[in-house]
Amino acid sequence: MPEAVPTRPRSLRRPARTPAGLATGLVLALVSSGCAGWGGGPGGSGPDSINVLMVNNPQMVDLQRLTAAHFTAETGITVNFTVLPENDVRDKISQEFSSQAGQYDVATLSNFEIPIYANSGWVAPLDDYVAADPAFDQADILPPMTTSLSGADGRLYGEPFYGESSFLMYRTDVLAAEGIEMPARPTWPEVADIAARVDGAEPGMAGICLRGQPGWGQLIAPLTTVVNTFGGTWFTKDWQAEVNGEGFTEATQFYVDLVREHGETGAPQAGFTECLNNLIQGNAAMWYDATSAAGSLEAADSPVKGKIGYVAAPVVETEHSGWLYTWAWSIQQASTNKDDAWRFISWASSKEYEGLVGNELGWSRVPAGKRASTYTIEAYLAEASAFARPTLDAISTADPLNPGVQPRPAPGIQFVDIPEFPDLGTRVSQEVSSAIAGRSTVEEALDRGQQLAQDVAERYQERSG
Repeated sequence: MPEAVPTRPRSLRRPARTPAGLATGLVLALVSSGCAGWGGGPGGSGPDSINVLMVNNPQMVDLQRLTAAHFTAETGITVNFTVLPENDVRDKISQEFSSQAGQYDVATLSNFEIPIYANSGWVAPLDDYVAADPAFDQADILPPMTTSLSGADGRLYGEPFYGESSFLMYRTDVLAAEGIEMPARPTWPEVADIAARVDGAEPGMAGICLRGQPGWGQLIAPLTTVVNTFGGTWFTKDWQAEVNGEGFTEATQFYVDLVREHGETGAPQAGFTECLNNLIQGNAAMWYDATSAAGSLEAADSPVKGKIGYVAAPVVETEHSGWLYTWAWSIQQASTNKDDAWRFISWASSKEYEGLVGNELGWSRVPAGKRASTYTIEAYLAEASAFARPTLDAISTADPLNPGVQPRPAPGIQFVDIPEFPDLGTRVSQEVSSAIAGRSTVEEALDRGQQLAQDVAERYQERSG
């Protein structure tokens, strides 16, 4: 029997206060409200009050609803939330943290930003807080999450709120009707063969859905995992660009051919949402993408609930190939309320908070993918039995420091963790999406991408030389 999960958070004590970082500069007025998340700028956090800037994803909205009645009631700390769409919140966080204005104490950052911000001195290390708060149980956080939220100095700078990896989702009934058995650990050639066999198995059904929409967080995320397992890389350890190298080219040609021959209609415009809808509506037999999609596929009102199988991300040369992503909490170095900020983070990322969500809002809404203990809770497993184990396996085997067959100059699985990557990845994705649309060849797309990557590589070669 799993350990019982309390419905109320534990008593949170204050760790020893650490020195605040230096606050400099000004920041634009940002929307904020202590209740609804919208309105005027923050009034400035003070004693027993913190300002939190976060993305407006459903899990964060749930957190906002529960904070006053539970965290504030327990600790006396008021939390003033600013809640914005993803693109907007990234811009605001970048402005706030780069200027060290100190207007916000806590922000949601991903495992892409946190190592970069840590190396820039914009976020505060959390090691001392973790050491002084053993009830938080850092050892329960999945190790790849801890690794991906650490800086080059090895210190911890973020705590995950929820996380994801990637896996292959497929219609078990469609494959069974065709006499096909999905391997538990498929290779990409096996997936391509299955896609060809089930293409058109039902009217309007594509063999597979793969993202083709431009964007470093759209097409480039799954494509880079394919590049990794085919033996390619964006950059070698000594910052040589390899975008038109053999492994990168072979992987991209495979990806483009697969989606053109057996993929969804409108693939050059298809991202996560479009592929999710395709699988739900019966327009695709398979989909390789984020583990977080499973909750929607298994929702009570989903027409494919109970019809989807989940297996490991396909591989070629590597043992695993799933990506790693998390929305996490970090404390601004300039915050003068670091102790209260940690108390909020330690509650929001705690086992107790997951139990609170499960008992008050439903176990399907638990922000999972960060703690091993989540996958021992019977009530959660009852809701997530179809995908819980594959999700845990995918996250647990993700290796952000060694995702391919050769050493890398920077961490990251579906991205390269350098500030230049969003622009580089987006521009290369536009070229590859054009190849998916048939407006150019893969060779032409990657030759242009290589020029862009070489420009980035030269900057790092100069710094290291």
